[in-house]
Amino acid sequence: MTDRLDPLLRFHPFTRLNGLLQGIEPGEKPILFSLGEPQQTPPAFIRPLLDRNLADWGRYPPTGGTPAFRAAAAAWLERRYGLPAGLLDPERHLLPTAGSRQALFLIALATVPEGTRAGGRPVVLMPNPFYHVYAGAAAAAGAEPVFLPATAANGFLPEIDAIPKEALARAAFAYVCSPANPQGAVADPDYLKRWIALGRKHGFAIGFDECYAEIYRRQAPPGALAAAAAIGEGLEGIVCFHSLSKRSGGAGLRSGFIAGDEKILRRVAQLVNYGGVAVPLPIIAASTALWQDEAHVAANRAAYNENFALARRLLGNRLVATEPAGGFFLWLDVGDGEAAARRLWAEAGLKVLPGGYMAQPGADGRNPGAAYIRVALVHDRAVTADGLTRMGRVLQSIALEAGGKARTAGAAPAIGG
Repeated sequence: MTDRLDPLLRFHPFTRLNGLLQGIEPGEKPILFSLGEPQQTPPAFIRPLLDRNLADWGRYPPTGGTPAFRAAAAAWLERRYGLPAGLLDPERHLLPTAGSRQALFLIALATVPEGTRAGGRPVVLMPNPFYHVYAGAAAAAGAEPVFLPATAANGFLPEIDAIPKEALARAAFAYVCSPANPQGAVADPDYLKRWIALGRKHGFAIGFDECYAEIYRRQAPPGALAAAAAIGEGLEGIVCFHSLSKRSGGAGLRSGFIAGDEKILRRVAQLVNYGGVAVPLPIIAASTALWQDEAHVAANRAAYNENFALARRLLGNRLVATEPAGGFFLWLDVGDGEAAARRLWAEAGLKVLPGGYMAQPGADGRNPGAAYIRVALVHDRAVTADGLTRMGRVLQSIALEAGGKARTAGAAPAIGG
């Protein structure tokens, strides 16, 4: 028996990773670089807020959260992106969410229509490689995922002008991720404006996944709401996603929000009412305070940037040729991501994600992530230094072996960056 949900298993990278490493004993004490789960503790100032609202654990939370939360999130967006007054109405343009993953999944159900579009199956556009929830959501919504190459050749951001016209005609929704997961590429304002204009021209909505917006090396990434404000035609067809998981190290809080087109937000809210999870009121109270504080965010960002400095020192420029502008992942070209992942686990106890598990083969039959591994630099300095030292040892062995084989075959050795 097959149905439209079958691709959910095919697209899930960690199910595949478990299968790849099954039966292999880790060569050293394990360090998990595979999962983008921040390891720092959320700020201590939220604990009294959770305790103070203890009684609210006994209440079903409202889908819309509280006015205080919506006001705090809207004010943060206005400060962070320099939005003009009046662009965002907290009562109409903002909805709390249980983190970002649930919302990124539900948004496809909210925007993909039943039946056909332009005479064919509706299309959801997404980068390739991609966050697996995008493809799973498209499958659940009954849409055809169209994977847009995001490779080193185009700066790891899909080329808008290269999207097939037939796909644009059937497009119902598009995922745009900046900073990108896994490569860390950051879109400039013009790129965001071009996506907004494209969606409005062809009548499809766009979800701007900005969950890594507060983790960056030097310059704060631009945002889609600011791009929309510059265009000056409101928020129609635009939804932005933010979360406290990465920004505040609060993955377990399951707290975030979406902001944008009020019609889309109403549809998402109804889906939450039927089968989703609203954010509990004690967490809403703590989240309100987190969106009002920047000191802990700057400290988190500094810690991640120290980890990237370690990567530069311990892995070298041959492996980290271009430092990602945002996010906390290394996207390393190691020749064969699956083979490297197995060796890193077997020889060094390091669990990493093969890049091919985050991508699908393109028109040329090649998987654009196959040569890569994704490494999440989410641990403290000591653990990160230990892990990267082990990693450098194994990757150097892989490079030397590849060089020997290349010399035997009469070709120059190479290892990417």
